[in-house]
Amino acid sequence: MALPTRYWQDLPWPAFRTLPANTLAVLPVASIEQHGPHLPVSVDTTINGGVVGRTLKVIPPELPVLVLPTQAVALSVEHLRYPGTITTSAETLIALVTDIGASVARAGVKRLVIVNSHGGNVAALDIAARRIRIQSNILCVNAMWARMGKPESQRDPVESTYGIHAGRDETSVMLALTPHLVDMAKARNFVSRWQGAANVAPRLAPPAGAPLAWQAQDLSPAGAVGDASAATAAQGEGILDFAAARMAELWQQVAAFDVEAWLANEPDAHV
Repeated sequence: MALPTRYWQDLPWPAFRTLPANTLAVLPVASIEQHGPHLPVSVDTTINGGVVGRTLKVIPPELPVLVLPTQAVALSVEHLRYPGTITTSAETLIALVTDIGASVARAGVKRLVIVNSHGGNVAALDIAARRIRIQSNILCVNAMWARMGKPESQRDPVESTYGIHAGRDETSVMLALTPHLVDMAKARNFVSRWQGAANVAPRLAPPAGAPLAWQAQDLSPAGAVGDASAATAAQGEGILDFAAARMAELWQQVAAFDVEAWLANEPDAHV
């Protein structure tokens, strides 16, 4: 059944009593943090809105999806040395998202997808998602759009491994969404110091399974890593289309998932 709106906050409270049983709540979690000299501190929040908005355009109209208010301030402690960054603590983010999950459950919604757009949030959101499962007994998925794949044309091994912040891909998406906020005159190839460290000590390379605990200035004094100079709006459009298609698949599969059977499982001493 098609809902009258895609946004949680636009419904009056009685409408929550008659939501379809497979209604899916989507919680965007982003950040307000520095993204180098060429991009605004809004990057992760802007991209999150772009991915969610484009996903809403490609899902079937009858898919019952309600997007919750975006949590723009999250866990950005790795960027504290750069002015403009706003952060909370891991404990606060975990508590906030867990509380939001409880509110979703109280509304009778049993499916929640967290759409995350900031790598620094992942560990805290994993903990929050597990707590929501335990405390509120609903299905909760922690999804990060950037980890759901990229178009074939964007699969450069160096950029994918080291261009993790304000590099080619994020700059391209920002050129597609808010080009007036991108200063390409200040964009360059911000080579990550992590790449040099991995050449000296290969066991410290990101794919090696023992990643460094870093702050942004450790990787680059400019606060960005990756070849931002190679960014184009056309690449950004391709990334957005790909991310929306993958996210749409996830949302449809979560809406169709047999949550009641999944949550009904109990330990069995006879197994």
